[in-house]
Amino acid sequence: MKHDTAQIRKVIDRSPNEPGSLIAVLQDIQREFHYLPREAMTETAAALSVPLSKVYSVATFYNAFSLTPRGENVIRVCKGTACHIKGADLILEQIVTGLGIKPGETTADLKYTVEVVNCVGACAMAPVMIINNKYHGNVRCDRVMKAIKKD
Repeated sequence: MKHDTAQIRKVIDRSPNEPGSLIAVLQDIQREFHYLPREAMTETAAALSVPLSKVYSVATFYNAFSLTPRGENVIRVCKGTACHIKGADLILEQIVTGLGIKPGETTADLKYTVEVVNCVGACAMAPVMIINNKYHGNVRCDRVMKAIKKD
């Protein structure tokens, strides 16, 4: 998937063109495109005068960044101990069946990405599902897809 250089440049130019802006620029690009396109990382390296290897190093170090297209809606299912005991596997099964993708995958229409996380620190609300940073606690299997389609 090719991206317009002018659009990429517009995102990069929101921050000062200096090496210290690298993470902020990558965050802006991730927010705009839902991942870090190769062209954007090349443009970022040139604009900030940093080696492309450093851009890739930062992009692959932080879990918040993705080098592959992610869905417009990111669904995270907590599999920490409390959530696991209270049925996180069943919730995940509903999502896999309902969207037709496995954890780590994105739907073909780029609408949804499903991720499994180890703990979100909301054990009292177990099981927990997060849709675009909105926490859903005490999730029931019969309401999983309704919550996903609503958000």
